[in-house]
Amino acid sequence: MIHPTEHTPAAEHTPAAQRVPAAQDSPAAQHSPAAERTLVAQLAEAVGRTVTVCGWVQTSRLQSVMQFVLVRDHTGTVQVTHRRDGGELEAALDGLSTESAVRITGRVVANPVVKLGGLELLPEAVELLGRAEGPLPIDEQSGPEHRSDWRFLDIRRRPAAQLLFAVQTAFEAGLREYAYAHGCTELHTPKLMGTASESGAEVFKLGYFGGDAYLAQSPQFYKQMAIASGIDRVFEIGPVFRAEPSFTSRHATEFTGVDVELGWTRDVEDVQAFEEGMIAHALGLVAERYGQWIREELGVEVKVPTTPFPRITMADAQQLLRARGWDPEGAKVDLDPEGERLLAAHLQEQTGHEFVFVTHYPASIRPFYHARPADRPDLTLSFDLLWKGLEVTTGAQREHRYEVLTDQAAEKGMSLAPLTDYLNCFRYGCPPHGGFGMGLSRMLMVLLGLSSIREAVFLFRGPNRLTP
Repeated sequence: MIHPTEHTPAAEHTPAAQRVPAAQDSPAAQHSPAAERTLVAQLAEAVGRTVTVCGWVQTSRLQSVMQFVLVRDHTGTVQVTHRRDGGELEAALDGLSTESAVRITGRVVANPVVKLGGLELLPEAVELLGRAEGPLPIDEQSGPEHRSDWRFLDIRRRPAAQLLFAVQTAFEAGLREYAYAHGCTELHTPKLMGTASESGAEVFKLGYFGGDAYLAQSPQFYKQMAIASGIDRVFEIGPVFRAEPSFTSRHATEFTGVDVELGWTRDVEDVQAFEEGMIAHALGLVAERYGQWIREELGVEVKVPTTPFPRITMADAQQLLRARGWDPEGAKVDLDPEGERLLAAHLQEQTGHEFVFVTHYPASIRPFYHARPADRPDLTLSFDLLWKGLEVTTGAQREHRYEVLTDQAAEKGMSLAPLTDYLNCFRYGCPPHGGFGMGLSRMLMVLLGLSSIREAVFLFRGPNRLTP
């Protein structure tokens, strides 16, 4: 039998082939083995049997004697091999266009000559389920904006894009496992609000039955309300909206936030300890399930961090950076992206750690609800977490005393009337508490070594993109 000697790079690599567990045969499948779908990753267990594979046509090599069609599903790629005989199968295979959706029933045969796992499928029936028009609107040379226009095709055709969603699922599962194991209740808070949820940030304003509403920039007020409700610990993984006209590789106008709030905290260290444990657990799960695939596909090693993470105060960070020549224009009290990268690189060199907490931010650049040290009212008991130089979370011990909270809001020139519902939570015995907010897409961006946040989401939303 003749076999092709050349394959496209995508055809030679089947990253998911050994990572999807075989499904248990249903009673129907036992009576009719070709009736149920078999995933490409399960074909090694089906040698000698007749099975049905559903997927997309990746490439075709239609020679004078032989027909070779590569069919891809979300678990890998298989070669369909057929000797021309002038029959219906020959005509059906000749008529398949690239990326058409097909259902092919055939016998699984072991053949060491075939590069795709040493297996091939000898077809007995070919069904065209959805024809793909040609030529395709994107190819390997398409730029990021054009690929975003055709995101569904971009994801389908690139194993690295498929990998993102498998990793995202495992990472979220790890976050949830840790939260549940440490007494957290999962919360779902409103995304329509009557007042802005963060001071100073841009908000999306929309009409609401003759009045105004805002898209939630954060579940901050609501998760604090949950603590006041007597729910000891809460977390939420949900949408966040920020009307920031930022055109950087790390900003989006809609993203998924991971928010945690912990009641009865003694100090901000309780919050930091919870977060570093949560991240280490989630990364451990990703490494266990997909570490090899990430290494093979992206050349990235998933490192499970040790705890505790290094900590440095903002004042010490600025002193360290300025001693090394960092001198940004106008950045007197905060770190710019360059400063964050330089700081993280220095501390990684010194400690071997990819993470660092920058703590004690000035009160002038933090929200009114961040608690302040008794002896340093100019500072806050807050932190940012940097991972490989990118800010991925912000957190703090909250101010839970009603009188202090109202004073701090007034100090920032905020009207108390729109905050009435929020402030009421602190009038009737609210315990000390603290929490943090994490950007899921930023975490995935750093984890997988992606160049832009638009690669770390299903469909990106930014100032210039509301489609598809």
